[in-house]
Amino acid sequence: MSGVVLKGVTKKYGPITALRTMDLRIEEGEFITLLGPSGCGQTTTLRLIAGFIDPTSGQILLGEDDITDLPPRKREIGMVFQDYALFPHLTIKENVAFPLRERKSDPSKIDQRVSELLDLVRLPGVESRYPSELSGGQAQRIAVARAVAYPPRVLLMDEPLGALDLKLRETMQIELRRIQQELRITTVFVTHDQTEAMTMSDRIVVMNDGRIEQIGTAEEIYDHPVNAFVADFVGRINLFDGVLVGRDQDQSVVEIFGGVRVKVAGSPSEEEKKLCIGIRPENLELLPSDVGATQANVINGTVVGRTFSGNLVDFYVEVGNNQPVLVEVPAARRSFEVGDKVQIVWGAEAGVVLGAD
Repeated sequence: MSGVVLKGVTKKYGPITALRTMDLRIEEGEFITLLGPSGCGQTTTLRLIAGFIDPTSGQILLGEDDITDLPPRKREIGMVFQDYALFPHLTIKENVAFPLRERKSDPSKIDQRVSELLDLVRLPGVESRYPSELSGGQAQRIAVARAVAYPPRVLLMDEPLGALDLKLRETMQIELRRIQQELRITTVFVTHDQTEAMTMSDRIVVMNDGRIEQIGTAEEIYDHPVNAFVADFVGRINLFDGVLVGRDQDQSVVEIFGGVRVKVAGSPSEEEKKLCIGIRPENLELLPSDVGATQANVINGTVVGRTFSGNLVDFYVEVGNNQPVLVEVPAARRSFEVGDKVQIVWGAEAGVVLGAD
């Protein structure tokens, strides 16, 4: 068994609490990503699993084994660092073989294992090169090969793609996921990049201020965020503070901007009279101001900005609350200019109701 369980794990540095009572179960063979802003506790969690630091309280299990007090070398865990940490004075073959030699593996089988790993990461024939002779993407794959050379029970990865350019990073996301699936190895991945997390993960753990905010698949977290922090951190979203003022059959009527009434699906409880409504920019539509809109919600505004990104155009629409609304429109329909009077329209089901902060 190679699943990981954290039970009531906390980490304090004097008066500073870096991790607040974390309970987390990582299933065997799962690729799970710890996602959050700087200082949220994700790297602390990774270092606790690795054994580089000790928890202030709580228990860490690897399978059925309690590893809370075990030193790193006895945890059977592989680690890939952001800077790869390859030995510059060793060849690629020697780098990959290093953990095998340290564990006194059969010398007659080391060459075969190195060859298998280089094939796995799609870099056959680089055995005699040195790390300085590799590109960033190649070095990253060699770091993975070394981390899994002596098969670990869990692979930990601390922002391994952070130093790569966008195109290479996107390619390596696919490569890392392929390698993980081929090895069927339990993997814990740390990143601040939401796109990276959504592309690679079986599940995402969204963290903030040393605590878990939400755990779920990319679809669950994007479509059904549990609070305004998650909604705002994962993807782009318009957040409107509002007050529940009534109900209309299976919809709720919420007042935003101090007077504008809109409808949202569902019936929040009376305890949630003060609300926050979140609407993804791709779920909004722009219409000319003189067109009759049939959607449940209509807000008039003025285009105050636009940005072009190839297949999409982002429009920023001032609606009178000093908080421009972001509307994402396919490039083929980019028919508005700055200064145009428009209507922002959307259906009641397009919004998600979040608790007020």
